[in-house]
Amino acid sequence: MAEDEKPLLIKRYASRRLYNTETSDYVTLEDISEFIRGGREVQIIDLKSGDDLTRQYLLQIIAEHESRGENVLPINVLTDLVRSYTTQATSMVPDFLAASFEMLQQGQSQMMENMAKANPLAKSFNQMPGMDTIRAQQEAFLKAMTGGGVPGMTGKAPEEGAPAKSDTGDEGLDDIKKQLADLQDKLSKLSK
Repeated sequence: MAEDEKPLLIKRYASRRLYNTETSDYVTLEDISEFIRGGREVQIIDLKSGDDLTRQYLLQIIAEHESRGENVLPINVLTDLVRSYTTQATSMVPDFLAASFEMLQQGQSQMMENMAKANPLAKSFNQMPGMDTIRAQQEAFLKAMTGGGVPGMTGKAPEEGAPAKSDTGDEGLDDIKKQLADLQDKLSKLSK
């Protein structure tokens, strides 16, 4: 495995300081955020116990961005996520979020392809400085929200006639699904 394909190992010391094992220096949450935006996988472990703390720190990075006004998650979505921890829907939320973000990414990719077809100048849009960073941020956000991926997640739509996973009666998830469907419709309209 190539050096850049291995996750960057960050060790958390008892003092809560974070240590980059590749560069042998201490790092901050902002440094870790930059690594992720740059497309690097990161794994954070507790030095003493060996526990994987990656999810905890990724959530902390998201919380800090949200508290600085860089709002990506609307209040109603956050509320529905909190509710999902206390409902029977907890087991299906990761699958749903992963599928939703994958659908959003596919919609964005399709929109970019359609723009390139419609306007030859738009082809250079993908090569503009910063586009790779935007893509890396989207991927990092998806991984942070889904805990690095969901085992068995194919991104395929359920087969016709297959029972829907959302038949739990949970209105909060139905609201999220409706919002994501509305977003997909808007993206489809933009790409035409």
